[in-house]
Amino acid sequence: MKIVTELLGKNGFIFSDFRNITRNSLGTRKQIDIYSGCDTNNHYISVFVVNQKNRFISKDAISLNELKNKLSVLENHNFKVNILIIKHDICGKSIKYLTENNWKIYNDFV
Repeated sequence: MKIVTELLGKNGFIFSDFRNITRNSLGTRKQIDIYSGCDTNNHYISVFVVNQKNRFISKDAISLNELKNKLSVLENHNFKVNILIIKHDICGKSIKYLTENNWKIYNDFV
């Protein structure tokens, strides 16, 4: 979690509250870390860290957006910013789909 907050801090996101959400609470078995936070401007931010070894394709982007919707229901509020942090390759169609749905994508995660 420290690495994620440091990466987001470099990109201008300072959190007053940041916590881990378990995959079981959203009903998924994917290799993904899910965080929910509130920044200093009281905007709710969801962060998804994808750990898969394969290329991130459009099917994965659609399922990620569905996970975000489940998280909105679980946390009982809408998120102003949705962030995807990914280490491996990402498909162009999935980038287009996620940016159309107000996602920020960071592909420089180490």
